[in-house]
Amino acid sequence: MTDNNLVLITGAGGVGRSVLEKLRSHDVPVRVMVRQDDDRAAQLRALGAQVVLGDLTRPETVAAALDGATSMYFAMPVSPDHLLAATVVASVAREYGRLDALISMSQMTVSQMTATSTTESHQQRLHWLAEQVLNWSGLPVVHIRPTSFLDNPLFTTLPAQTIRKRGTIELPFGTGRTSPIAVDDIARVVTTVVRDPVPHVGHVYELTGPRTVDMTEMADAFSTALGRPVSYVDVPLEQWRTQVLSKIGLSPHIEQHIVTMCRLHQQNRYDRASGDVERLTGVPAQTIEEYVAARKDFYLA
Repeated sequence: MTDNNLVLITGAGGVGRSVLEKLRSHDVPVRVMVRQDDDRAAQLRALGAQVVLGDLTRPETVAAALDGATSMYFAMPVSPDHLLAATVVASVAREYGRLDALISMSQMTVSQMTATSTTESHQQRLHWLAEQVLNWSGLPVVHIRPTSFLDNPLFTTLPAQTIRKRGTIELPFGTGRTSPIAVDDIARVVTTVVRDPVPHVGHVYELTGPRTVDMTEMADAFSTALGRPVSYVDVPLEQWRTQVLSKIGLSPHIEQHIVTMCRLHQQNRYDRASGDVERLTGVPAQTIEEYVAARKDFYLA
C-alpha cells in the first residue's frame, strides 16, 4: 500500500478505532464515517482521521464517504439494520466505488451456519445473510470472523463486579469451552489485510484466542493474572437473564443476541481455536492471563 491509498473505516468503535491508530502510525490516510459530529468524532480527528458524517443505511452518504477510497473496513455495532447496511454498501460500492478490497467484520458463528439453521441469534443470522450479499456482489471481499471478544462486558465489566464482591465469575456458560480474542488482536489482523489487501481478497479469516478453555479454566487464568483466588459459578440462563442482563437496559435485539451467545456456549459451539492471528501478523493472540494481567486495576479496583 502506498501512502496515497485512502482507507474508509465505518464503525470506529473498539476494533475500528484501533485499526485507525495502527494505520496512522504508518502514515496511511484514513477516513472515518460517523453518524454524529460529537466528542468521539473530535477524538478521531485528533488521531489523524478525516471524519465524514454518514449513515450506512443511506446510499448517498455511503457514496460520498467512498469517494477516493481504495479500501473499506465495513463494521457496525450490533443492530437489526446490519443486513440493510451491508446491502447498501455492496450496491453503492459496485456502482460508485473503486475498491481494491472490502474488509467485512462478521462473526465466527457464521462458519457453523447454513441457509436454514435456526438456532443462532437474529444478529448472527444477519451476519450470515450479509456475507452472502457481499459475496454475490462480486466485490473484492475479505471476511473477518472473530469469536467472542475478550473486551466484551461478559468478560470484563460483569466479572469485575463479582470478582470484587465474591471472588467469582458468574455466567450461564455451563461446561462449554470458549476462546475469546482481544480487540487489539483483531485490529492487528485487519490492519495487516488493509495495508496489503490484494493477496487476501476472497479469503475468510477466523480469529480466536490461542486455545479453548472451559469456564473453570478461565477462572484459573483470572486467578493467575490477578494474584487472588477466582472461581467459576455456573448460573442458570433464565435466572441470569432476569437478574443480570435485563437490568442493563439493552434493546430486545441485543439482549436476544447475548442470551443466544450464552446458550451456544452451553452447547459448546464456541469450542474453536484458530492460528490465523499468528499466521497473518507473526504474533500470537493474547492469552486470557496476559489480557487480564494488563488490566489488573480494572478488575480489582
